[in-house]
Parts: sequence; C-alpha cells; structure tokens
Amino acid sequence: MQGRLIYLMGPSGSGKDSLLQAARAPLEAHGCRFARRVITRSAESVGEDALGVSLAEFERLEGEGAFALSWRANGLAYGIPREIDHWLSAGQDVLINGSRGHLDAARRRYPELLAILLQVDEAVLRERLLARGRETPEQIEQRLARSRRLSTSGTAAQPHLVTLDNSGPLQQTVSRLLRLLDETRRCA
Repeated sequence: MQGRLIYLMGPSGSGKDSLLQAARAPLEAHGCRFARRVITRSAESVGEDALGVSLAEFERLEGEGAFALSWRANGLAYGIPREIDHWLSAGQDVLINGSRGHLDAARRRYPELLAILLQVDEAVLRERLLARGRETPEQIEQRLARSRRLSTSGTAAQPHLVTLDNSGPLQQTVSRLLRLLDETRRCA
C-alpha cells in the first residue's frame, strides 16, 4: 500500500508552522510522518522544525540528490529530504510544508498528492506578518501582492485543491484539518 503525500501550502504568515505544530501529535498518532525541511536560513528564525544550511551546503545536497523536492522562493532555497519516498513506499502518509509556486512540479512527481491551501483573510495576514517583525512594510506588501497573484491566477485554479481557512482560532483549523484528512482517506 502506498502512503499519500499531504502537501500543505499557503502564504507566509498564514499559520502553516503553527498548524503543523498543533496537529503533530494527533496526526502522528494516526501514523502520519512529518518531513523536516532544509532551508537556507537560520533555523532559529524560521519558526518551524527546519534544518538551516548555507546556500553552498544546500546546493551540494541538491546536487547529490538528497532532496525529493526542492525549490527557490523569496530569496531562499527549500528542500524536502528524499526519505519521504521511503515513508510513502512503506504506506505511511507524509505531511510536508510545500510551496504554492512549486505545486505543479510536486504534482508531476507525486500525482496523487493531496494539496491543501491554507488561506487567511488579507487583513489578518498583514497583521501576522507585521507582528512577527521579519520583514519591512514594503516586503510585507510584496508578499501580500504575491499571495493575491497566486490566489487569482495559479494555485486557486489547480484541480483537486482543498482550501482550509485559518483566519480564526488555531484549534478550529486543526479540527478541520483532521476531519479533512479522514474524509479524503475514506474517498481514496
């Protein structure tokens, strides 16, 4: 039995990391694995369980075939370790923190992936981005513009894309995610 790849994506500040952290225990109890991203930014500043590496180290790993998926976005490089292929082959579900801009490439490699787009009201998103203090107001507006572009032209037009609103309480989103995963498993 093949496991399924659960490809969670959404704009920066949508709460992906918070959702992943809050849903980790119940999902692990159901046998779901979590892939730890490799990223070219200090892990302390990411807010997620990621491995921070230099660009040179990332490119070395990428050249050696260490990643099942890799992409560039917002001046950073991201990689998902190849170990997910072993987990999927063993029948385990695997949840990754993906990229909206890389969804087409991920779908080509994993045609049966479950794509989940975490959405947030733009005013809430702006507030979250300002509160975390990582970007200038100009960079935040650029992120919001990119999010609008991807929502209207790219990601939202994807077939078999499930949206999940995270504008409200986090526990409500966790409950919706768990229900969604149960429902899609029954339909598979």
